Amino acid sequence: MSSASSTGPFQPLKADDPAVVGGYRIAAVLGAGGMGKVYLSYTPGGRPLAIKVIRPEFSEDPEFRRRFQQEVRSAQRVQGLYTAPVIDSDTEGPRPWLATAYVPGPSLAHAVARHGGLPLRSVLLLTVGVAEALTVIHGAGIVHRDLKPANVLLASDGPRVIDFGIARAADSTALTGTGVSIGTPAFMAPEQAAAGAVTPATDVFALGQIAAYAAIGAPAFGDGPSHAVLYRIVHEDPDLGRLPAELRTLVTRCLSRDPAHRPPPADVIRMCHEVSPEPLRQGEDWLPQAVAGAITERRRLPAPAPTPPPRPAAPPAHPPTHFSPGPHGPAHPPTPAAHAVAAAPTRTGPAAPGLPGAPGAVPPGQWQQNTHPQGYSTPPPHLQPGFAQPGRQGFAQPGFQQPGWGGTGGFQPSAAPPRKRPGLVVAASVVAALVVLGVIGALAPEDPDTSGEGDRTASSSSGGSRGGGSADKARTKPVDPRPVSYKGIDVTAGYELLFADNPPRPTKDEDSDVRYDDGDFYFYRDSVFGDEEVGTATGKLVVLKNSQKGSLKLCREETRYTEKIGLDQLTPGSQVCVLSKAGHIAVLTYRGKSGADDPSRYITVDLTIWRNAEEARQD
Repeated sequence: MSSASSTGPFQPLKADDPAVVGGYRIAAVLGAGGMGKVYLSYTPGGRPLAIKVIRPEFSEDPEFRRRFQQEVRSAQRVQGLYTAPVIDSDTEGPRPWLATAYVPGPSLAHAVARHGGLPLRSVLLLTVGVAEALTVIHGAGIVHRDLKPANVLLASDGPRVIDFGIARAADSTALTGTGVSIGTPAFMAPEQAAAGAVTPATDVFALGQIAAYAAIGAPAFGDGPSHAVLYRIVHEDPDLGRLPAELRTLVTRCLSRDPAHRPPPADVIRMCHEVSPEPLRQGEDWLPQAVAGAITERRRLPAPAPTPPPRPAAPPAHPPTHFSPGPHGPAHPPTPAAHAVAAAPTRTGPAAPGLPGAPGAVPPGQWQQNTHPQGYSTPPPHLQPGFAQPGRQGFAQPGFQQPGWGGTGGFQPSAAPPRKRPGLVVAASVVAALVVLGVIGALAPEDPDTSGEGDRTASSSSGGSRGGGSADKARTKPVDPRPVSYKGIDVTAGYELLFADNPPRPTKDEDSDVRYDDGDFYFYRDSVFGDEEVGTATGKLVVLKNSQKGSLKLCREETRYTEKIGLDQLTPGSQVCVLSKAGHIAVLTYRGKSGADDPSRYITVDLTIWRNAEEARQD
């Protein structure tokens, strides 16, 4: 357990908190949010880390894991002075996690809630720092999507933006439609609140919100129920009456409803310098003294979690002469029947035992609950080297020759034949018979009607009733997911759909071609030759024949799959089966495309989706 006090920024671990995450020993709880829980730990060299462990709801979603892995890789490319760098991660384990450098400072939300709005100089330095962070984040191809006061930490030398890109992984899952909200309503952009569309300009809107919040001590669009706040963001102007005059033009431009009218982060920085009464330079005095006191509080870190005691050393090896064969064969030392021997881990964590925060012998990526199991990494004292306990392997000492077996002369007979033990012989025979029966059962056909062997297997497993075996199979057959339908989705050229979204919203990745991105379905148009195609970047699809009616069963049985098809192969009413690598299956009905006079090129489709209908594929 942690030595953290029960109050302040460091909370003690509870019974359901892990003692180790990915090989890092947990020292305290830093906080919790919609995505997961954050813990304090240390690197082998003693540097503090903040480890975010993702909530189980997301961990169990294959689409989230795929997107989370992509976002972590992107986040590792972000190396800015105003971001918390990603140090380590595990996207494959039972509970995905992400470790970043620990920032000793309160969040902007905490500072404003406790001390109110900040002075002008602090707000300007905050704004230029966050704008510079966005420049680096956007340069790595990431849109934050959830930039808010809780994700801006106030360090002694400037702000730090955290959690960039992670919201995209959660926003792409079906969980967003089942009560899990990604994005804070008070700081969403209008296009994000209305249609879910996000671009770098979406983060600039949030930056304007943050500047206003820091200056006036309240959200620019007010408080209240989420739906009311979102309505004001989409349809009304912000309340900037209490905003300092120096900030009004800047904040007003950032909060423009039209993303195209918002300034890029570089212009935000320039405007801050222009309105500042004095040169803007980050330093230890950039925050009011009251807020700076919270930084000092967060520098008093709790002690690292204690390392486990060293495992008992292996007993000294005895010369072979100590085990001279008796008249009935080799003398085996007695072994207690009920003693359990734990196998030693084969990997260690980030450091050897004894270093601050070192994980001992817990493999990286392992989720260890807050318990302290005991075990041996070597044979326990009662188990002599050279002789394996019955049923266990791996304790024979290299080079040791068991009496009765010569190292160079082949088999050397013992002084007398070993005495047979009837009990052991009978037990071994029973075990062997069970193994043989198990092999026969595994090789036997599953359908009891195809072989006499199958008849006997079914009869024996169901007490002589073949109907019982069929009932068992019926009970274990997986239940197909319920289909969800969406009508009239307009997919613009260069945009893609993700079947895990609820509802699926056309999105565009500005930094990659949709044909090589991560969309389950896309519409592509060659701007030079005018060729148009639809396809999938993460699965396979097939156009159904006119005589076929799209269904989950049919899509599973189809074998004529490809990755893309020309739009000229589709006519209004054509149906397409799409299989996502994440395991989703969809029937897409093509309704037509935009007219020649329409300035936008798009197609209209209906979707019926069976989410998680198949096992996710790694290929």
